[in-house]
This record gives sequence, C-alpha cells and structure tokens, in this order.
Amino acid sequence: MNDRIVAGLDGSAESLAAAHWAAREASMRGVPLHLVHAEEWSSPRGLPVPTSEVRRHWAQALLTETADELRASQPGLDVDVRSFDGRPAAELAGVAAGASMIVLGSRGLGTVTGFVLGSVGMAVIQATIRPVVMVRASEDAVQHPDGRHAARDVLVGVDISRPCDALLAFAFEEAARRACALHVLHSWLLPPLVGYGAAYDPRVHAQLEMNANASLGDVLGPWRDKYPGVGVISRASAGHASTELVDRSSEAGLIVVGRRIRKSSIGAHIGPVTHAVLHHAEAPVAVIAHD
Repeated sequence: MNDRIVAGLDGSAESLAAAHWAAREASMRGVPLHLVHAEEWSSPRGLPVPTSEVRRHWAQALLTETADELRASQPGLDVDVRSFDGRPAAELAGVAAGASMIVLGSRGLGTVTGFVLGSVGMAVIQATIRPVVMVRASEDAVQHPDGRHAARDVLVGVDISRPCDALLAFAFEEAARRACALHVLHSWLLPPLVGYGAAYDPRVHAQLEMNANASLGDVLGPWRDKYPGVGVISRASAGHASTELVDRSSEAGLIVVGRRIRKSSIGAHIGPVTHAVLHHAEAPVAVIAHD
C-alpha cells in the first residue's frame, strides 16, 4: 500500500510542473507515478455534454504525451495514466487514498509572489489524509542536477505545543532522501505583557527564547538519533510562523507544514499558518495531516 505517487494533470503550466516534480520524487523513491486527469464529461443526469468526446480525446492525448516526456526525463520510471469522469477534487482525493502522496499544481497571479490556491487544491487537501504537495509553474524552470530535485534544503514548521511527529517523520525522511539539511522552525508569540511597550523586558524575552529552544531540542532529539545523517538546523523564535516560513521559502527546496484532522464538517480544516504558506510561499509546499 501507499507505494505510488499521484499527480493531477489538467494541461496548465502549473500541473505540468507538478507532474515533473512528482516524477522526480517517484524516481527518487523508486515507486510508480500515476498521472490522473479528472473532468465532468457528463451532465448531472448522466447525459454527455456536447464537447465530451472531444475533451476525452484531448485528455488522453495530454496524459500520453506527458507520460512519454516524463519517462524520457526519468529513465526507468514506471508511469501509468488514467482519466476519470467526475468532479476533479473528489476523484483526486479518492485516488490519493491509496498513494504515498498526491502532487498538484498551484497557480501564481501575475507579478504577485506566491500561490493562488484553487478550489480543487483546497478541497483535495481537506478531503485526504495523505500528504499533498502543491507546486508552482516556476518550479519546473529550476535547474535540477542529474534529473533530481533542486539542491536546496527542506524547511519544516512545527508547533511543539501540539503533536508534530507526522510532520517531522515526513520532513526527516524527505531530507534523508535528498541528502540535504533540514531546517526546523518553531515560532511563538510573546505574551502581551512581556513583548510590547514599557512592559518589554529583554531578560524575560531571552529566557523565554532559551526555554523554547531547549524544548525544541528535546522534541528533535529522537529524530536526530533516528536520522544521524541528516544535518539539522533548528530555531525557536518569537514571531508569526507564517511570516517566518514565507520569508525563508525562496531558499528552500520544499516546505513542510501541517493541518489538523478534523472530524467535524464544520469549521476550517486548514489552519491560518498553513493557509498563508500555501498562498505565499515560493517553494513547493507539502501539507501533512495530523491529529
């Protein structure tokens, strides 16, 4: 189980970049890649729309041509293709249930740096507990040595006041595969009476930061032991986590963030930090569902 990677393909530059990113990831992991196109070719009553046959042929040609291109760029990669008649978000989430991750494209808006996360991407992230990686079109323009991912480090944002084993497991494993360093960031907000105005006391600030770094070190200890070959650079500092992660995103090869698994259908399923990183980070973003 979970021995394949799924990439959603719709013909956009973003989805093509995502397919290339997924191919590199699948080759690095030694697992097959499944290219998936999902589109509603039938009306709600099951009747075909006038252009359904044309769209089916276009989708099949897109999948076939992209698969051939990926096999050429990643020799030996097992690439399978499949198209679905149905709502893209639901079909992609269904396919992702049996995969190690799903990779989707995310569109930038003009000269504004960052992601514009569409309804399909948001719905897939909310609907699956599998890792979802969002990739911008510009990622495919980066030079990749030996056909692998760009030689940049992995960055993970954690909240040590909550369980974060799922995020750290994914981040450490990804850094180990890439033979790169792992940057671990924990940001926290100062209590109102400590960090502002006349109440600001640098000694209290320094003590809080020292305590936070010590706690972060305790959390990372077992993971350092499990992955001795991964160089870890950790930092706990006061501030907004989303700002810190976005500011450092241009130097990262992958950003790892989390979202809590919610049983209720009411309320947001993606927290504010992850939401901000998805919309504004410059690097691919992996969203990891956790308790």
